[in-house]
Amino acid sequence: MPVISARNELVTWSVLPAKEVAALAAAGLQTAAQVLDHLPKRYEDRRRFDAFPNQPTASAVCLRGMVIDSSKRHFGRGGGFYEAVVLDGTGGVFGSGKITCRWFNMPFIHKLVATGQQVVLYGKVKDSNGRLIIDHPEFEVLREDENEAESIHLERIVPIYRNIAGIAQRRLREIMHLLLSQCDPDTLGVAFQVDSALPRAGALKTAHFPESIELAQAARRRFALEEFFGIQLNVAWRRSRHQEQTGRILGKRTALLTAFYQSLPFDLTGAQKRSIREIVADMRTPRPMNRLLQGDVGSGKTFVAMAAMLLAIDSGCQAALMAPTQILAEQHYLTFRRWLEPLGVRISLRTANRDENSHLELDGPAQMIIGTHALLYDDALFGDLGLVVIDEQHKFGVAQRASLIRRGVVPDVLVMTATPIPRTLTMTIYGDLDVSLLDEKPPGRGKIVTGVRVGPKQSDVTTFVKEQLSVGRQAYLVYPLVEESENLKAESATEAFEKWKKRLPIYEVGLIHGKLRPEEKEQVMRRFRDGEINALVSTTVIEVGLDVPNATVMILHHAERFGLAQLHQLRGRIGRGGHKGYCVLLTDGKNPEAMEKLKVLEDSADGFEIAEADLRLRGPGDVLGTLQSGLSDLRFTDFLADTALLREARALADRILTEDPHLDGPHQTLLSLIHEDSPMAALSVTS
Repeated sequence: MPVISARNELVTWSVLPAKEVAALAAAGLQTAAQVLDHLPKRYEDRRRFDAFPNQPTASAVCLRGMVIDSSKRHFGRGGGFYEAVVLDGTGGVFGSGKITCRWFNMPFIHKLVATGQQVVLYGKVKDSNGRLIIDHPEFEVLREDENEAESIHLERIVPIYRNIAGIAQRRLREIMHLLLSQCDPDTLGVAFQVDSALPRAGALKTAHFPESIELAQAARRRFALEEFFGIQLNVAWRRSRHQEQTGRILGKRTALLTAFYQSLPFDLTGAQKRSIREIVADMRTPRPMNRLLQGDVGSGKTFVAMAAMLLAIDSGCQAALMAPTQILAEQHYLTFRRWLEPLGVRISLRTANRDENSHLELDGPAQMIIGTHALLYDDALFGDLGLVVIDEQHKFGVAQRASLIRRGVVPDVLVMTATPIPRTLTMTIYGDLDVSLLDEKPPGRGKIVTGVRVGPKQSDVTTFVKEQLSVGRQAYLVYPLVEESENLKAESATEAFEKWKKRLPIYEVGLIHGKLRPEEKEQVMRRFRDGEINALVSTTVIEVGLDVPNATVMILHHAERFGLAQLHQLRGRIGRGGHKGYCVLLTDGKNPEAMEKLKVLEDSADGFEIAEADLRLRGPGDVLGTLQSGLSDLRFTDFLADTALLREARALADRILTEDPHLDGPHQTLLSLIHEDSPMAALSVTS
């Protein structure tokens, strides 16, 4: 066979039909090298298949069988599904096991799956009215003329790819096999060979058609290192460029910080003191600070931010704090006024609806400005901005963060997040930042008791809530849906609101959800914070920023429908005063995976421990989806839990930039990997 260059455009080839070339091009795959970089998402060991189960399965299974019955079914207004009954066919001897496969609103499936065909299925088995069902399984129809001894589809470890519209899974596998046999290995390389022990061309062959699962995993790990090297090179490049900037030296004067310490009726935690020392060290260098303050809910980030801002204004410049919501900005403003006005600090609040100054404003311009994104639209607000603090920074877009930073002249930047992130993900997401970690809770916080309750009586739940309200406490009653849904069997917040008003007739019950207008949400939150509302029926809109020390009860209905990190954030809304808190997780108990998740929350109050469990239970891909959409392009999220691999990628990147800081020497080809629209660039504070 002729050897061709993998860098050639597919459209110039005669080895593939024009319609397949067009389908690959539509998926962004223009060359053979790009097609071969479309690596398998998983593998099926078709040397042996799973036995047909006789009960639901916790994970997906791979089955081989024969379709013995198929039919179209209809329901509702135009809705329907296609159903196929598959009989166990392992080993060529049909057994008694049966699985019913269903595809909803996919009428074309009947053209692909028919009675009499042998199929391979992949999916999770569930129980539906006594029948074992797989909904929307991945499937492949086996050909009758298949020569199993020579086939790339059977009797071997078979690659399964992410779908490409217009090309069936079986045909895609054949294309990969064809390209690997015809491409010149020397044209399959990239700008930098990350692993000399496993050259790229050989790794591609192993990744697509491995002889063992272990070899496949080793090849995937090698390509994960390649991808993570590109990410870490971008991170290290931005970090090195940032360090070349010259800012101002702040933090030499500490009179206000000392007075602040002396005014506190309590001592800061060791983690808070450590973080402040790290911030002071940053501010005293000419390199502008670029630091992340990461702390669990209730860990005292606000007091660390106060300390940093006092250092800035003691150096003669302004400090600004931007929060994602008006209610959170107002809470910060009130907290800052309480602690800092006695020190003579002039504080201003700017939101879309409020423009307020402390009474010390008459003595001069504001030294601290606290607000929402409204800070971005007041040109006269800043005179000499030296420190920018961004709270819950992931709630803001790149342009919004950069816009506030540009209000100053190379200001120091401190970003804060209350979302605990596993160590490996922090290395990836915030790799260009210095990180301060608040891993202690301040004293005086109320203990929170968390309990899972399976199918409790509503009367018992109501009695418990009444008992807490009767002693002057407040309660959150949280639901996963805003309104009733035909597809989900879960009570909504709007439905529950009417019921709770009847259950709690002598108390004020409020309702808040994401579909309310911003001013309506702010009004409800303010009334709850001020104690005018006793019980607040809500969705997850309250998970960040609402600080009501008197709220001690959190009832989470249909708790299995919430993510683990989200449940922990919601729980963080209670126990913020000195009173004992109660977080009750209500569930039907039908899902074993959900019960394992809820058990983690019941057993631990440590946000970082919970984040690690979330990573283990859901996998990095799903966890990242809740953290940053900018990471959705990553192909090897399953390796994000591999600390050694991430460190190896970062060490490679650091070594390259140490040898060739501007990539204008022997590593000039690596400039092709530096791009502003990388997943990481969207997350960079200094973008």
